[in-house]
Amino acid sequence: MYKTFILSAFSCLVLVQAQAQDLYVPRDIKRAYKNETRSPDGRPGKKYWENHGHYTISITALPPDRMVKGVEQITYFNNSPDTLKRLNMKLILNIHRPGTARFGNTGADYLTPGVQIDSFVINGAKKEWDNNANSSTNQMVSLSAPLFPHDSVKLDIAWHFEVSKQSGREGMIDSTTFYLAYFYPRVSVYDDYNGWDTLPFLDAQEFYNDFNDYTLNVTVPKNYIVWATGTLQNPGDVLQPEYAKRLAQSMTSDSTIHVATVEDLARKNITKQNNENTWTWKATDISDMAVGISDHYDWDAASVVVDDATHRRASMQSAFADQSVDFHHAVQAGRNSLGWLSHNWPGVPYPFPKMTSFQGFADMEYPMMVNDSHQNDIHFAQFVQDHEIAHTYFPFYMGINESRYAFMDEGWATTFELLIGTSEVGKAKAESLYKQFRINRWIHDPATAEDLPIITPSSELRGGYGNNSYGKPSLSYFALKDMLGDDLFKKALHAYMDNWHGKHPIPWDYFNSMSTGSGKNLNWFFNNWFFTNYYIDLDLKNASKTAGGYSFSIRNIGGFAIPFDIKVTYADGTTASFHQTPVVWQNNQREISIAVKTNRTIKTAVLDGGIFMDADDSNNKWTAK
Repeated sequence: MYKTFILSAFSCLVLVQAQAQDLYVPRDIKRAYKNETRSPDGRPGKKYWENHGHYTISITALPPDRMVKGVEQITYFNNSPDTLKRLNMKLILNIHRPGTARFGNTGADYLTPGVQIDSFVINGAKKEWDNNANSSTNQMVSLSAPLFPHDSVKLDIAWHFEVSKQSGREGMIDSTTFYLAYFYPRVSVYDDYNGWDTLPFLDAQEFYNDFNDYTLNVTVPKNYIVWATGTLQNPGDVLQPEYAKRLAQSMTSDSTIHVATVEDLARKNITKQNNENTWTWKATDISDMAVGISDHYDWDAASVVVDDATHRRASMQSAFADQSVDFHHAVQAGRNSLGWLSHNWPGVPYPFPKMTSFQGFADMEYPMMVNDSHQNDIHFAQFVQDHEIAHTYFPFYMGINESRYAFMDEGWATTFELLIGTSEVGKAKAESLYKQFRINRWIHDPATAEDLPIITPSSELRGGYGNNSYGKPSLSYFALKDMLGDDLFKKALHAYMDNWHGKHPIPWDYFNSMSTGSGKNLNWFFNNWFFTNYYIDLDLKNASKTAGGYSFSIRNIGGFAIPFDIKVTYADGTTASFHQTPVVWQNNQREISIAVKTNRTIKTAVLDGGIFMDADDSNNKWTAK
């Protein structure tokens, strides 16, 4: 056994060294390999580390007053080998300040004074803070004493902010309904390959957070309900007995329980009738917290078994305006999402105790919550909710750096949305929506920005951000699934997810995990899909009769290694289809010959890529002369 282990380890080392040599690896990632924080086989290195925080946050929101006040205590643990002389604080809501850099234009209702720090205390010593000195979403704070490796620092912060009238990812939904996200100062990620995450939030790319433990107290007026990330700790303190009972019943019910209806809300006796109530939520080992508040939103809930081995159930809840017909279906649609994703793709049990669908304007994911807009089409509403719930795995189960590598989460959510959509509305309808919504623009827009390599950091993209984050990486995942087959693809995907659950993977961890997990060196495939300016365009140049059938000459004009079908019509009018996986392009050929065995006469042949839409399909057909 000992000798076998040595030989296997040596073979694995040879494989992963070849992988590391084949793919372009940036210098900062090479340094991580050298420092043994990451491994070329895709696993975390033996010296991998990540920092961690304990957050106790208390906020007071008194709608319709837009001013929110907060205090928090942060204990930040430095698990790195580095001595930190300063901390980088993320103040995301500074995006609302006039003059702050952002990608898009805004209206007056978007603008606020941003985050206003009232006091900032480090280990008991007050730190002077000038709110006018920096309007950025980053603020470096010097420490009076260095934070040594494996030590911690305590921060006590008081702050306030105005809820933006113009709601997007967060803000005012209506005068008495708020969605609060990114609302608290937090310590940004300090990681092993890039140090402090100082990329500014520009209201376009998304986020990168550590896994922290949270206690969140939300104080609101009576008759206001609070929904938040985490588990409600005190339902009996904030809800009247009947409504606390309904909520408890929903935790084991497949059927939707109407915790609070429009008729209940009109009676104004759902919550305890104190002038103010404080709702307390807890969540551990999670990357963020979000909060919804309203005095007139319906509240539905049910649950679903997400882990057959333990029979664990997850709660599915929704909060919405009563007139929104689509949201009356949100709980059952969400139960379907949680169950399907847990049992099929990715086939990992939903990792959290709850999911809440809150009606807003963002179509945006948060840990255990989604902020989705109202849709007139119930099927499209389900499509949107499926996508946002699928984000549970990427970036929340795995701590994706969305700011730099958006394809690592958006690409997967886009992939899962098609897979679950196929089960909900059928293959044809799901693929039609996928092509229309995710692929069509890229295929028919020949702009340089649209063909930039997927590996291009998202922070450096503008014009090609959408296609590089959603459609193109999703197609790469589908192409790899087609090539490996479902079983091996899922095995490799689970290896990647097991390696990096609760950690911070980067693209090379994905590439190498999939190669190691599948037992195949996939570098040729990843080079093709992620490091080139390729696109999709096949040309069926010719077909010739052979002794055993036909030989089809196919040129790959665009370059991507895609699967395709050769669909033939015989002289008698019958048809057949011959599937080719991306492996036919493995040796980087741009022109191949495909042999089709048949003793029948082919009249016409057409190349069909399905969801792999061809940029120019005018050259995809051959007709016998």
